[in-house]
Formats: sequence, structure tokens, C-alpha cells
Amino acid sequence: MARRPKGRFIDGIVLLDKPTGMSSNHALQRVKRMYGAAKAGHTGALDPLATGMLPVCLGEATKFSSHLLDADKRYLVTAKLGVRTDTSDSDGEVVQVRPVNITDEQLQQALAHFRGDTMQVPSMFSALKYQGQPLYKYAREGKEVPREARPITVYELNFVSLEGDDLTLDIHCSKGTYIRTITDDLGEMLGCGAHVTMLRRTKVADYPYEKMVTLEQLQALVDQAQEQALAASTLLDPLLLPMDTAVANFPVVHVPDHAAAFLMNGNPVQVANAPSDTLVRITLGEPPRFVGIGQVNEAGLLAPKRLIVIQSAD
Repeated sequence: MARRPKGRFIDGIVLLDKPTGMSSNHALQRVKRMYGAAKAGHTGALDPLATGMLPVCLGEATKFSSHLLDADKRYLVTAKLGVRTDTSDSDGEVVQVRPVNITDEQLQQALAHFRGDTMQVPSMFSALKYQGQPLYKYAREGKEVPREARPITVYELNFVSLEGDDLTLDIHCSKGTYIRTITDDLGEMLGCGAHVTMLRRTKVADYPYEKMVTLEQLQALVDQAQEQALAASTLLDPLLLPMDTAVANFPVVHVPDHAAAFLMNGNPVQVANAPSDTLVRITLGEPPRFVGIGQVNEAGLLAPKRLIVIQSAD
């Protein structure tokens, strides 16, 4: 008999405002403990230096976290011009100091180079793996390993301010874009070097910035619940976003009642007027309830790809 996991079955997404100096996994574990959740996962790590939006998926929402990993992101980044480090951020060792002598025109021309579709070579201090080990482990050992350039898209790269040698930019980009690498490459293009001193993720997919909560806010609710002799879930659960927000951009296909049980057993079912050759959100019942994602073929047959487990009431 399978062992029942520790923690409660709770499904949803917390938009955590990750603090600086903390790993994404540490932040995830803090949220998981406060919610008492049996299962949790995040949707793409932020560097310890970075702050901002880290969607934490609880329970069955973890099944759809990869779609947020693939989503577009937005960042506010401040770079120190004139100083290059071995990690391209302020956590690294200074490797070069050069004078900063750039014009507005030079800066704008350099920024334009990074907009649109480009190829980017990932940093040696990224979590990408080479022969089963993350690149940052090789980097910490002083080793350089081959990395292939990968296609990225920078939809927007907006100048925010230049105060002294501190350059602040707003960047909207595709998945897999390394802001540290853009910063380092920009510094080299300007001839002065640069490294990241502040990085804040302000958006993941279409999640609203104002829905983010800090660990301090969550802990305050836990403490408040304890003072009022309430279960922490009473105050924490209302902060959860529905799990289907992770796939909010997928079209919805509603399966009729007579086919629901067949579908939930993993079998394809016939649906009418559904978009084909694309992933869809599947709903059942009235009012409609999200149960997973699937794909419809040209013949109108909906094949489930990822279905949630509906827990019994006992």
C-alpha cells in the first residue's frame, strides 16, 4: 500500500516575492511548510541575489509548472558599469576595472543590438547541465566547459535611468534568457565592462505584480491564525490562485457529463467545435471545473495529456 505523503492536499499557486540572499529552493520550502502542503514546486529558479516573482505551485498545480517555466518573463535590472566580475553579478570576484566614457548615442546603439531574436551563450554560472552536472559546479572548480548558443527573444529592452555608473533597464524576454549575460555582453560592447547589482523579476506570464506576497506577510498570517486559535489555512488559502492560471493562455474545451468518467480514466473522447493541434484546458461539470490539459486532433478527438487527481472527501 502506498504511503500517504506528509502534509495536506492543497492545490493552487502562491505568487511569492522572493527576498534577496535566499535560494529559490529555500523560499519554496518555507512556503511549503507554512501551508503544510504535501507537495510543492517552483517555476524557474531566481538567483539568490535576485528578488521578485516566484510562482510556487502547491499540490496538483505542480503538474502545470513547466508551462510557467516556459512563459515570458520581465525584469528590472541595475548594472554597475566599469566593473566586470567572474559571475557577472555582485556575488562574484572583480576581474577587471575600466573607466566609463560612453555617450547616450553609444548606449542606445548598444541596447538596440540586444532587442529581438538573438543567440545567447549561457553563463558558466547558470544551472544548465553539462554531462549531468550544472554549469555553476564546473565554474566553482575553475573549469570552463563548452556551451552552445541558444535562441532567445528580447521583446522589450527599455532604458530606465543612468545615475553615475549605475544603469537601470527594464527587460521583457523569452524563457531561458540570462540577464547577467546580457549585462556582461552589454558592458563589453560599451568597452567598460558591467555586472548586475540588482535584479528583480516583475512578471511571469500574465500574473499581476500586485498579487505577490512576501515571506514576512505569510508568516504574519500564520502568527495571526495562531493568536486567534485558527488553522493557518483559514488565512493562507485565500491567497492561492487557481491552478489553471498556469495555463490561462490555452483555449478551454468543456467535456459533457456522459464522457467525463471515460476521460478521467485517461481515454480520448469526442468533442465538438474544439481547436485542433494545440493544447487546451479541460473542464467538466456545472459550474465548469478545471481537470487538466489535453490535445484535440483534426477528427475532434480530445486526448488527455495531464489530469489532476481529485481527492476524496475522507
